[in-house]
Parts: sequence; C-alpha cells; structure tokens
Amino acid sequence: MAQDDRIFLGASRKPDDSYQEPESLLLKYGNRHGLVTGATGTGKTVTLQILAEGFSNAGVPVFCADIKGDLSGIAMMGEAKDFLIKRAEAIKLDPYEFQEFPVIFWDLFGKQGHPIRATVSEMGPLLLSRLMNLTDAQEGIMNIAFRIADDEGLLLLDLKDLQALLANIAERADEIGSRYGNVTKPSVGAIQRSLLILEQQGATNFFGEPALRIADIMRTTRDGRGAINVLAADKLMMNPRLYATFLLWLMSEMFEELPEVGDPDRPRLVFFFDEAHLLFNDAPRALVERVEQVVRLIRSKGVGVYFVTQNPLDVPETVLAQLGNRIQHALRAYTPREQKAVKTAAETFRPNPDFDCATAITQLGTGEALVSTLQEKGAPSIVQRTLIRPPASRLGPITDQERQQIMNESPVAGQYDKTIDRESAFEMLQKKAEQAARPTEDDARQTSDGNSEGGRWSLPDFGNGSTSRSGQTRTTREPSSRAPRGSSRQTVTEAAIKSVVRSVGSQLGRALVRGILGSLSKR
Repeated sequence: MAQDDRIFLGASRKPDDSYQEPESLLLKYGNRHGLVTGATGTGKTVTLQILAEGFSNAGVPVFCADIKGDLSGIAMMGEAKDFLIKRAEAIKLDPYEFQEFPVIFWDLFGKQGHPIRATVSEMGPLLLSRLMNLTDAQEGIMNIAFRIADDEGLLLLDLKDLQALLANIAERADEIGSRYGNVTKPSVGAIQRSLLILEQQGATNFFGEPALRIADIMRTTRDGRGAINVLAADKLMMNPRLYATFLLWLMSEMFEELPEVGDPDRPRLVFFFDEAHLLFNDAPRALVERVEQVVRLIRSKGVGVYFVTQNPLDVPETVLAQLGNRIQHALRAYTPREQKAVKTAAETFRPNPDFDCATAITQLGTGEALVSTLQEKGAPSIVQRTLIRPPASRLGPITDQERQQIMNESPVAGQYDKTIDRESAFEMLQKKAEQAARPTEDDARQTSDGNSEGGRWSLPDFGNGSTSRSGQTRTTREPSSRAPRGSSRQTVTEAAIKSVVRSVGSQLGRALVRGILGSLSKR
C-alpha cells in the first residue's frame, strides 16, 4: 500500500458501503497547505497523527502542537487493538505494521520538553503589540523603542531589556519626542503593565537566549526519516495569545531564513496549527494580512502549513483560499452558525455525484472524513467519503518516564536547557545610569568632606598634619599646643539643645515636603 511519492490516508467508501479505492496525499503537493476540521471527538487528532507519520517516513520534518497530550504517543510503538485491526482490514491495509517515530519534545515553559526561546528583537514590535493587545498609540511607542534600540546599539534579548529601555524612554520623553515622535509616560506605563502580565504568565521563560535555531526542527535521522517536533501545549493553551503569537513568530522565522526552492518533490518541513481558531480570534486586520502573506509565500520555501480546527469558519476566507488539501470530519448542525459551517465546508469541495456533501458531513462516523487532495497538475480531486487509516504509533499519551528518556536521548539535549544571560540593553543602560550618577556622588562627597579623592581640586597643606597635598586625611592628629578659643567651645547643655532643634527642624521639613508633593500628585 505504501508508495514513495504519496501518503496513504485511507480508503474511500463506495455506494455498497465497502471501502475500496485508496485515498492519498501526493508529496509534491504537500507544500500547498491543508485544512483538517471536525467537531470534538470525530478523529482530528488521529488524522494529524497519521499525516505526521506519513511525512516523517517520507523524510519530511514535522512541527506540531500537542494540545491534550494525546499526540505524544507518536514517539512509541503502536499496540494491536481490536478496533484498529478491524479498521485496517476494512480498508485492506495489509500488512498493518506498528512502528515508533523520531520525536523531539519542546515546551515553552521547559517542563515537558526542551525549552523554546526567542529574543525580543526577533519577535519584533508588531507581534509583541499583538501579544499584549496594545492600542495604536502604544504600538507606535513600541516601534519607537525598537528603532532607538537599533540606533543606539542596544540588544533586546529578554523582557528585562525591553522594560529597561521603556523606562529609559520615559525619562527621555522630551528629547525623544523631537526626533522620533511623541512619547507619553502614561502610554509607556501601560506597556510596562502589559509586560508585567506577560511576565506573570510565564513569558519570561520564552524570551531570552539561546534562541531556537530553525535547523534544529528540520532534522532527519540516519535512516532518512524526518523528525517530528511535538510542542507541549496543554499549559500554553491557558494563554492563547502567547500560543498564537509564538506560532506566527516561528512561521515568520522560517519564511525569513529558508531559501527559495520552488516546487520540490516533497516539502522541506510541514507545520501543523492545531486549534487554529486561537490564531485568528480577535486578531487585528494587520495581523491577519501578515498570516495570509506568510501562508501564500512560504510555499515557495518548501514549507507546508496545515490548519487543524473544529470549524472551517474559524479560518479567514483569504487564508482558506490558500489551502488545497482538505480533510473534513463530522460537524454538528444544531445552531445557525453550525449549519452555516456545514454549508461552507460542503461548498469548498469538488462535488461527488454519489452523495450530497452537506448531508454526509453530518452523518460521518468517528474516523471517517470527506477527503479532497490535489492530484496531477494541482487540480483538487473529487471529494470522497473516506475511512482514515489507523496509526502505526501508539494512540494516547506516553508516561513521564518515557518522555524523560526520549528527552535524554534527544539530538538537542543540553543545547537549550540552560539560559544564557549576556550583556544586553538592561546591563548597558544600567552602566550608563551608574556613570551618570557617579559625578553627582563625587560632588556630594566633595561638599561634605571638603575634598573628593581623585577630584580636580585639593586643599593646601598647612603643615599641621590635617590634610596632605593630595587631599588624603591622615589617620592620626598630633595634639596642638595652642589653647582652643573659648568662643568655639560648647557646653553639654548647648550641644543637647542644638541637637533637639536640628531634629525637630528636620522632621518638620520632611513633613512639609511630603505635604507639598502629596498635594501635587493629587492634581
């Protein structure tokens, strides 16, 4: 059943309810992108799993997110179960062989996989603004911050770098405004608060170094199989904005780094967006256009992008038009929106005279799907009601011990596990602040001591041993033979009275200052 130029998906159902004709996805059209949709529990995850298996066996690396933990089983050998054997027999999959696949586990939080990091500068102002849901004015300040970082040679690597730069910009608002545009302290403060929220949600683990190298997710094994990169996303789903922004960043990085290859015999990398609706929910138009642009142009880089979601309406029409390979699992049609989704999905297929697509979508069983892929000359095939093949790897999650063993044997073990904190904007701005404060401290010391060590001025030496020519005070003082003047002496009572007066005056002065500043801050 296996062929070198295609991925076997399953067998199509004939009018007599038998499954005869094989349905496949041609590898040379694997970079024309695709869509896998269906309601919860209809088999989308298994379809994603058998697609990843097929691409891996064809030597194509895969990157996918594991939302519920079920996809981690792809790293282990499958197990014979009655319903799997029965499905293999129904579609005439002979022999039905089990195998394990080369998997690299990743995790933005570094718990269930190797840490994934990106620098703030790689993320860029647009994606950061999307991540923090900034207003147009705040996004403008973010762009100014990145421009200043470039002009002044400040490296933006982690969150504390960006926080330090924004604080510096707020202090120099008047100076910056005349050159880059208006910068208001309230807007900077709002951005700082958004960064604090990001920090509390775990983004500190994501921003920093060592940053992920795209080459490390495009590995192949010695036997020619592509690595399957599985991103642990169960906790990441609690912050969908970070999840969506990370996926878009990764796709943008691939688009910028990979060379043009045209239409290769097979993709160089396949990328799965699971729970794709999270990418587009409440997304500004500018960001949707960016996704559309990347999806449209990244095909020539040899990268295939597959969106996995519950409803085809979750994907904007401009992006939907770029997806040539379609796998539609069952949809429910209880609400007007669901009925519209069924109609939309049915209309996107090339019709089959043997059945009505809209009706079939609501009647599909678990593991069944309507399949239409690009065939010779890039034309979509007639939609077929297909029973999806059973996976060769394990169904369901792996244990923590199995995951740890795979991570220990990973080709990237030890490369990303420890954070590197080199000198960047935070340290550079801190040094500038210290250098700027040093003359002030020296002046204050000179005023209080009458001299500053290493300063420009020094006191003369009168020969009494009090002060040397270099301004250094000696540790011993010879007693003077001259009697002290009576007018310069104080009694104990006078000293006590002056101490009390100074204390009261100091407390009263501080109270007055606090009162004045307090009244100003309330205005």
